[in-house]
Amino acid sequence: RVHGETALSHLMLLSLRAVATRAAASQCVWARQASGPAVSLLDSPRALFDDSHAAFRATVRRFLAENVAPRHAQFEKEGVVPRDVWTAAGEQGILGACAPVEFGGSGGDVRFAAVVWEEQAYSGCSGPGWTVHADIATPYIVKYGTPEQKKRYLPSLIRGETVAAIAMTEPGTGSDLQSVRTTATRDGSDWRLNGAKTFISNGASADVVIVVARTAPPAKSGYGLSLFLVDAAAPGFKRGKRLEKIGLHAQDTAELSFEDIRLPGSSLLGVEHGAFGHLMSELPQERLAIADGAVAACEAMYELTRSYVRERRAFGKSLAEFQGLRWRLADIKTQTLVTRAFVDQCIAEHVRGALTAETASMAKLAATELQVAVAGQCV
Repeated sequence: RVHGETALSHLMLLSLRAVATRAAASQCVWARQASGPAVSLLDSPRALFDDSHAAFRATVRRFLAENVAPRHAQFEKEGVVPRDVWTAAGEQGILGACAPVEFGGSGGDVRFAAVVWEEQAYSGCSGPGWTVHADIATPYIVKYGTPEQKKRYLPSLIRGETVAAIAMTEPGTGSDLQSVRTTATRDGSDWRLNGAKTFISNGASADVVIVVARTAPPAKSGYGLSLFLVDAAAPGFKRGKRLEKIGLHAQDTAELSFEDIRLPGSSLLGVEHGAFGHLMSELPQERLAIADGAVAACEAMYELTRSYVRERRAFGKSLAEFQGLRWRLADIKTQTLVTRAFVDQCIAEHVRGALTAETASMAKLAATELQVAVAGQCV
């Protein structure tokens, strides 16, 4: 009995402490600087960035506000972002922030890409498929392309005159690389490409697509996969229907098919049969982009909800005056800031070239799970 009473007292003490902690945390919802308005999570200081990133962030935020947000509803109806937005973004350096200077880029590190990921989430404009174009597809050409391939594609990709996509997923097989059925077979010094892909982001507007194709049986050469640069103008390149999705309506997603496309030998990107290694080496950045965008969406949802509860009134007072709602907002802010700290750590590791696929996967899992939870709570 004594032990039971002691345990009960301990639990009561912990509960009281939890209530006090939550009450104190609820004050952080309205935390203010020494002077001025409450600090927005969209603008809170982060040691990860310096003044150059802040200046770039201002450029991206202004561009989205002036060139994308006013037209985004129309983009969602049409299911695609028009090319003038791409070229305008290219002129502002948004599509080449991390690309080599020699091809027209700014030569920045991944923190500049993170600025774009975050600002796009803050703006609520999912439309332009910039991440796939600039931070997933373009790096393959930068890292594995020949001098001729880089010279041919990178300048126009950076300027937004050419839109890029990457095609891995296939009907019936998903993203299981072992089951890829699209084939590229030798035809003298050329290749013959046949197959189909689905759920391809930027698929309806892409001018060049990095295609994963089987070039050897798996038992003969690992996964037996290779990457190819395929121009959308090539005879035999066909676009299927534009796919309707639950969300991201302005970001075009399409089916692609390749009917006996003759590709020159120079279209091979990277090492023959080496696609699996190339793809695995790029996964950390792809996962990091999703994680950073997800936690940025949480920050944006929190700020929208905080503004709403301040303005909405019920029973003679604003919703912000109800302690229960303050506690819920405190929970959201706490979880968001904790996840933000982890994702920022991952970005810093990626800058150093130390981010592993496993850590990036954890960041993606944590951030996207939180994004779903925050969306539900805020609604």
